[in-house]
Amino acid sequence: MYVHAFVYSYAIGVQMTISLRQKSGLVILIMCVLTGIFFLSCDNKKPTSASKQVHEGLILGFSQIGAESAWRNCNTRSVRDAAAENGVQLLFENAEQKQENQIKAIRSFIAYQVDVIAFVPIVTDGWDNVLREAKQAGIPVLVTDREIKTTDESLYAGFIGTDSIQEGRSAGQFLIHKFAKSGKKTVNIIELSGTEGSSVALGRARGFREALSGHTEFKIIHSESGDFMRSKGYELMKSVLARYKNTDAVFCHNDAMMLGMLDAMNELKIKPGKDIVIVTIDAQQAAIDALRLGQVNCAIECNPKTGPTIMDLAAKLAHGESIPRVIHVDEKVFSEDDSDLADIPARGY
Repeated sequence: MYVHAFVYSYAIGVQMTISLRQKSGLVILIMCVLTGIFFLSCDNKKPTSASKQVHEGLILGFSQIGAESAWRNCNTRSVRDAAAENGVQLLFENAEQKQENQIKAIRSFIAYQVDVIAFVPIVTDGWDNVLREAKQAGIPVLVTDREIKTTDESLYAGFIGTDSIQEGRSAGQFLIHKFAKSGKKTVNIIELSGTEGSSVALGRARGFREALSGHTEFKIIHSESGDFMRSKGYELMKSVLARYKNTDAVFCHNDAMMLGMLDAMNELKIKPGKDIVIVTIDAQQAAIDALRLGQVNCAIECNPKTGPTIMDLAAKLAHGESIPRVIHVDEKVFSEDDSDLADIPARGY
């Protein structure tokens, strides 16, 4: 850039020489040197903090809750890939399903003075103190995937994730449609719910019950948390299904637990999708494959690929811009009623 400035100043000097032929050579030389110094000093100005972030990449601290399922691993990959593609320096922490680890991670992000903090809260409550620390440090916080409860809404900038209440409604609506012409006076349902206290589990349970409200034939005969884990889905459902032999349907809060449940059903000689209607949430590849085989009757999508949107929102927050308070990702419902299940795109997780 110094060469460009010198050439430009030299050109101006030549023009000045032509127009000021009557002036002494010394005056012209001084003016050329002064002009060059002016352009060099202008070109060497320090960049503003905003332009520095644009060129060098913002720093994002991201706390993930764990790696309990293919869905979660895909969500993590989406964030990592989007950060790399956008030149964002990502400080990533795996909380291993413990809130205390997340709080520790967020405090480390504050100490590092990151530009933005994003995190997947394992439960809804208990975040006010650490988020207040982030606010006092001037670091905006983005909540993703799971929502939180707080006494001060200003402690975080916004939420990006799924509409868990609608996911639960979709599950209930499918069962209403499925049993509409069955003639059954009672439809016994087992609910395998997610992590206790998580917004996702609470929302899906709420939406499910809202959809079934007024349909008195539907009875939830057992509801228990499998913590979104395949191993727990297997353990719980092996005992629960042996106990409740008159089960008509199972509503599973995620695919990982559903896959564990299928393992239990196989051992109990129960035909999933036929002897018992199966509704699951996530729509990962294994669930779509089971849907095509008739082992699952309905798979409700929970889109894990939020990375690009998180990067866009983080960039806006880092530059002092406002963002929408709530953003829900697009999701679909796949069921045995679909005309061509072969057309469902590969899930990638």
